[in-house]
Parts: sequence; C-alpha cells; structure tokens
Amino acid sequence: MPKLAELFDVSAARRIDAQASATLGDGGSALMAQAGHAAWQCLLEQWPQAQRICVVVGAGNNGGDGYVLARLARLAGREVQVLRLGTDMTSPPLARAAQQAWRDAGGQVAVFAGALPLADVIVDALYGLGLNRAPADPAVALIESINAAGVPVLALDVPSGVDANTGNVAGSAVRASVTLQFIVCHQGLYTGAALEHVGARRLAPLHLPDGADAGVRPSAVPWQKARLAAQLPARRANTHKGESGHVLCVGGNHGSGGAVMLASEAALRTGAGLVSVATQPAHVTPLLARLPEAMVHAVADAQDLQALVSRARVIAIGPGLGQDDWAHELWRQVLASGRPLVIDADALNLLAQAPVALDDAILTPHPGEAARLLGLSTAQIQSDRYAAAQTLAERFQAVVVLKGAGTVVAAPDQLPRVIVAGNPGMAVGGMGDLLTGIIAALRAQGLNAFDAASSGALLHALAGDAAAGEGQRGLLPTDLLVPLRRLVNPEPRTE
Repeated sequence: MPKLAELFDVSAARRIDAQASATLGDGGSALMAQAGHAAWQCLLEQWPQAQRICVVVGAGNNGGDGYVLARLARLAGREVQVLRLGTDMTSPPLARAAQQAWRDAGGQVAVFAGALPLADVIVDALYGLGLNRAPADPAVALIESINAAGVPVLALDVPSGVDANTGNVAGSAVRASVTLQFIVCHQGLYTGAALEHVGARRLAPLHLPDGADAGVRPSAVPWQKARLAAQLPARRANTHKGESGHVLCVGGNHGSGGAVMLASEAALRTGAGLVSVATQPAHVTPLLARLPEAMVHAVADAQDLQALVSRARVIAIGPGLGQDDWAHELWRQVLASGRPLVIDADALNLLAQAPVALDDAILTPHPGEAARLLGLSTAQIQSDRYAAAQTLAERFQAVVVLKGAGTVVAAPDQLPRVIVAGNPGMAVGGMGDLLTGIIAALRAQGLNAFDAASSGALLHALAGDAAAGEGQRGLLPTDLLVPLRRLVNPEPRTE
C-alpha cells in the first residue's frame, strides 16, 4: 500500500479507489462506509462534546461520505442536520445509496436557503477531490456561510474550493479546522493558498485490499524534521575545517551589505568550515565587526574575485548583489568558475535577463523571481507551484527551491519535495539571504544539490518555527541563528 510519507495527485487517488472497489466487487460501498466511519471518529476525537452537527453535502461521493457520517452521528444521539444546495444535480449510485440509508434511518435533507442552522461543528462534504475551478455562484454563499459561522469545520478529503492537485484557490473555499484525507495524502494540501484552508491535516488510510495501489506512484514527498538525522550525520572525531567545506558568498553592493552578511553568518552557523565574503570595500569593516569568523574581502572588479573563486568549494551569489556593472562583472566570473553554485536574489534576475543552462546549481527564487525566470506572472506561478518548480528545474537543469508557504524543491527527474514547516512570521526581508547561506553550507559539507536544497529549506523553516515561539510579528532573520545551530545537530536516530 502507499507509504504514509508520500503525497499523491488526484488521478492516483482515484485510481487506487477504483482498483480497490473493483477488487472488493461492491462498487465502492465498503470504502464509503469506512470513510464515513473514520470521519465520525475524527469528529468525536476532535470535538467530543459536540451535540449539534451540520453536514453540508454535495451531489458526489464526497457527499456520500457525509451522509454516512450523519447517520452514525444520529445513531449516537447527536442532533444532525444535513444541507444540500438547491441545484438539481444527479448523484452517482453510491452517493444515492448513502443518502437513502440516511433517510431510512429517519434523517432529512434540507436545501440551503441562505443561512446555516446552529451547530457545534460543521462537516464540509460538498466537493472533495472533484473541484479544480472556482465554485459556481450557488455554492459561494454556502461556503461563505460556513466560514462565517464561527464554529469548527471538519473537511472531508479536501476543503471545498481547494484544488487537491495544485493547492490553488480560484475563488471561495472552506476554511477548515481539520481536514481528514482518505486513503492517501493529497499533494495540493501542502503548499500555496491551500495552507490558508486545510487547518490540521489528518489521514484515514482505510483498509484496502492487496494490490489496490498497483501501478500507482507518488507525485511528491513531504520533507519533515525526521529526515534531518540521516542528512546530517555526526562528524568524524579526527576532522578539520577543510572537511566541512569552504563557502564563498558574493554580494553586498552599495546599500545592501546586510544581505551578504546574513548569508555568511548562516553558512557558518550551519557548519561550513570556512566562509569567505566578496563584497564592496565599504562593507568590509562593518561585516568584520559583526562576523569576525568570516574572511571578508573588498572586491572592486572580477579580477579581485578570481583568487577567491579558485579556493571555494561552493559559491553563493546574489544576496545584495544588485544589477549594475559591478554585479554583472562578478556574475559572469562566478558563472565561468565551474564551482557548485547557490543562486539567489539579484543573481536570479541577472539569470532571467540572459538565461543559460546550469550544471550543479541550486536556484532559490521567490514567486516573483520565478515568474521572471519563466516569463509568467506571479499569479501563474502560485496557481501551480509544483509545475512551476519542475518547469524551472527542467529549463535550467538545476535544483530549484521555490520559496513561499509550502516551499517546493524540484530537480530534473526527481519527485519534488515540499517543506512541511515554516510560518508567516518569516515573510520579512533577509530571510531568503539566510536560506542561501544555509544551503551553501550543506552543499559544502558534502550533500548533493537536491539534498542540500531540501534539507537547507527544512532547517530554515524549522528554525523559523522555533524562533516564532515568542510571536510571529517582529521575527527577524537573525532570530533564527540560535535555533539553527541546535537543529543542524540533530539527535541520531535510535531505531
């Protein structure tokens, strides 16, 4: 059966469901019964005192799951009201059977007339996996009423209005307190706008017959804290700084010295053995005052940079680089170096102006930079973050870290990884510079580009979560440096 630590697209989820139903030979009724029972158990666990339950159902099988839950709740003595839209829609046989079982048990189905009944919990069984567009007008008022009710919401499989493939929200969408996914985890619920709607994610894998997942492959991998121990083994007792890698950070044009400073300090805190900095002469003194452990060099032109490039194992370029002649000259020198690169900020903008395929490089764009690299709008990037990251990876033959809520890390011929950590407090200038240094340090310590990018983004997000313990507003990039050091030294796994 599918591993729980994997994500699937809608077609895969539907194929597993269909293959399981064919093997069971019951048209899917056993799976629907399991799903409805799992949903009722989830509601009981989350809100055991709830007495009044409103179940909002659609015409499809997601609505059928809702009818099963409603019947079980009524049998348990709860006050249950089922609402549907007034639109005349034909239901599939399975959903019709579930509705009839609800009616046979004494339940009624009311048509939504603009207001919801008083309830302790609302169950969203309106659309499920079936929607990949904005809800039609009749559903919008119902969804907005759910969101305005001020009570907990349990979404079955997917909050209605959220695209389970992409995480996009094209119009109105339910804001769930808990989303209970059935059989597999859906990739769209881990990135982008979906994160505003899913609440706490839960999974009911159900009991499926052997072979139900035959020929089905996952579409993405959630990258979580448990991954770090394998990615960051303990160092040898007889080691030296050279084994931990030499990172060269290039950037800090006039007025932007703080950016390259943040990247450099993050590289050191992540364990790089040596960090050199190539920056404008005016920034040498303040950078040394802040970070005496770095080797800071005044670089007036590419000739000054040449000797530094030859000694570095990894080059991080972009933080505070700018786009003037100085920036262009250093960018060309770094591109020609043949070294593994981590490319961020203005270096990405320079790459967008003159695109070239890259070898052994890591790109770290935010959605606006990704849009410039692909000649699209930011909205287009955000509408399908998985596709955007993979397209960038293929076009530039590089690893890509598409930053934002639910950061996506993509590489040619690899399943994308999505970072399951981070918080809105990290939306502040300088956070990306910190990430650049973290990734460069991991790359310099021997991780391949894909693992360095994935684990670097995860470390960055986890450090942000740790630092946000005192509140998200006012969180600064430098607040991440203390928890970062702790996180980059994970406890070894004992199992």
